[in-house]
Amino acid sequence: MAESPIIFADGVLEANVRHGVARMTLAVQGGDGKPAASGMLVVPLTQLPALAGSLTRLLREVEAKAKEQATRAAPASEAPPAATENAPLPPAFRFQG
Repeated sequence: MAESPIIFADGVLEANVRHGVARMTLAVQGGDGKPAASGMLVVPLTQLPALAGSLTRLLREVEAKAKEQATRAAPASEAPPAATENAPLPPAFRFQG
């Protein structure tokens, strides 16, 4: 099997639905601060909820790992509640969506 292309994106430039297919133009921030297209994600509309659910679960896991890391870094009595919201993200972990 051929390798799948890797597309880096830090945003969505445009999204639309036509003929039962969701098309999202992914974007990266260019050196001038303006977004530039980096690729397109094409998903059958029937599979969009499952894809969104997987991304939501991934985000929840990342948030939980960041809070766990922040809790270990500073005792609970010293850290204000908002401190965990801006905690650094863990370097890597595996998600089984």
